[in-house]
Amino acid sequence: MAFMEKPPAGKVLLDDTVPLTAAIEASQTLQSHTEYIIRVQRGISAENSWQIVRRYSDFDLLNNSLQVSGLSLPPKKLIGNMDREFIAERQKGLQNYLNVITTNHILSNCELVKKFLDPNNYSANYTEIALQQVSMFFRSEPKWEVVEPLKDIGWRIRKKYFLMKIKNQPKERLVLSWADLGPDKYLSDKDFQCLIKLLPSCLHPYIYRVTFATANESSALLIRMFNEKGTLKDLIYKSKPKDPFLKKYCNPKKIQGLELQQIKTYGRQILEVLKFLHDKGFPYGHLHASNVMLEGDTCRLLDLENSLLGLPSFYRSYFSQFRKINTLESVDVHCFGHLLYEMTYGRPPDSVPVDSFPPEPSMTVVAVLESTLSCEACKNGMPTVSQLLQMPLFSDVLLTTSEKPQFKIPTKLKEALRIAKECIEKRLIEEQKQIHQHRRLTRAQSHHGSEEERKKRKILARKKSKRSAVENSEEHSAKYNNSNNSAGSGASSPLTSPSSPTPPSTAVEHAPF
Repeated sequence: MAFMEKPPAGKVLLDDTVPLTAAIEASQTLQSHTEYIIRVQRGISAENSWQIVRRYSDFDLLNNSLQVSGLSLPPKKLIGNMDREFIAERQKGLQNYLNVITTNHILSNCELVKKFLDPNNYSANYTEIALQQVSMFFRSEPKWEVVEPLKDIGWRIRKKYFLMKIKNQPKERLVLSWADLGPDKYLSDKDFQCLIKLLPSCLHPYIYRVTFATANESSALLIRMFNEKGTLKDLIYKSKPKDPFLKKYCNPKKIQGLELQQIKTYGRQILEVLKFLHDKGFPYGHLHASNVMLEGDTCRLLDLENSLLGLPSFYRSYFSQFRKINTLESVDVHCFGHLLYEMTYGRPPDSVPVDSFPPEPSMTVVAVLESTLSCEACKNGMPTVSQLLQMPLFSDVLLTTSEKPQFKIPTKLKEALRIAKECIEKRLIEEQKQIHQHRRLTRAQSHHGSEEERKKRKILARKKSKRSAVENSEEHSAKYNNSNNSAGSGASSPLTSPSSPTPPSTAVEHAPF
């Protein structure tokens, strides 16, 4: 299939950022090995789940492929490895391993983990697909040449990178990125291709320049200059740009934030370019430290094409939990909070919302973090980029640049962007609504099944039973008195002795616990 041709119909656009959970349901011993039956679920719906069967050797192969320091499996045992106690203990250790790889933000989005847990949806060789597309492109653009694949330098499963050169400029290095469409691609094919080809005309002091861009109905291909220093994340983690994403960022040996002046300058530059894009009506939604290129002391934003392709955000599993973060502008502000935290403390937050922040290096930093990552901020909503620019941390930063921003978007394409942005936000709002309803239901079920609640229901049931017994006894006494009165007045009804009180209703025994 030549590049620029339409892909086959029926293509599934899966949101790779929806979390997977995995629970070992049982184990079975077959001859000389044990198999573990695992229930995997995508997102919050139990209906979207399936079973996989894995051996210890499968876990071992995955762990060796990940090569993440500190990530380990329960130990092996040569003698007695079929004992029931040992199998139960190993199953517990493997469950802990599954919990780690599905809750760690970087590991859970890794292709190796996805293939291990969901082989049906992740069986394709995406590097091979990308190579085929890129090779077809070079047939019509012979001046470019691939130097080498940049294997796994990004976190996205369906986005691949290649180191490039121009044949008549062999010393100059460039990076080609190829990406498939995502679930939020709402632009028409024509508008999508026009906007992708418009990206090289975007000039801004804090946007990394696109050298070349083209697209078809199923993917996009962009070329930028290769930067030896790498991204802002490479600076924070002191890593090499060409190394795999997992090796660079999953479990860094050294954790150290940036200097206060760097935080102020970089933060101000990033906010300025976000404001520029918001004013242009260009949706972004993909801010994180790996999407910020560093050139000297200047930050330049990467991957403007992601929102056009409809790719889900790196932090989507975070902000999808909070219903007030429901526009791409508020998503950018929330993601800026993550980025600022990483610049300040040298690592991402353990969880969001964040309950407390260390006061170092400055309370002016903490004020911005509280406005974007705290429980109150996530519950009540994000500030605007303009409001962040007015906060003390950034208001006194002087930016010196002579480059005039330029990004002309035709009116028709602006309208197409506006409609696409609304569709992206609509899907986000619907997802947030479902998560909110699921959370409420889970809390109600948890409360209903709690020990304290069961005791309360038992007490209420006993009280109801006693009350019923008393009422029945009083009713019988009244009937007995009426009967005596009737006999005294010459009534022909025979005298009856009072029967024993009616026992408590058996329905109490079936009351829910």
